[in-house]
Amino acid sequence: MSKNKVQFQKGLSLTDFLKDYGSEEQCFEALVNLRWSDGFECPKCKGKEHCCLKSPRPLFQCNVCNSQTSITAGTIYHSTKLPLTKWFLAMYLMTQSKNGISQLALARQLGVSSNTGAMIYHKLVV
Repeated sequence: MSKNKVQFQKGLSLTDFLKDYGSEEQCFEALVNLRWSDGFECPKCKGKEHCCLKSPRPLFQCNVCNSQTSITAGTIYHSTKLPLTKWFLAMYLMTQSKNGISQLALARQLGVSSNTGAMIYHKLVV
């Protein structure tokens, strides 16, 4: 009997995950690359020219219409106070187990309250 290719596919170890997504800057850059793979595009006017404004989470300002947007606007991370590292770690933890992870176990692993763990869980599942 042959091995199940899905079950025995190479996964991402925790050390590799932390090497790639261990800091807020790495998670931010990954999100920018996922959201705007072909470069920044203004959600209002579709302009490509932009500048970055300094803030706790940088804002992108369109040079055409001067509208500002953040990388998290319009995503599941919109208006979150949690660092992106916790969101990325939550996604990693939820996808690494065959049987998944409970909301309470997720909250414990992330070091957040049970209500916050439940909110993260539901946003990622739905």
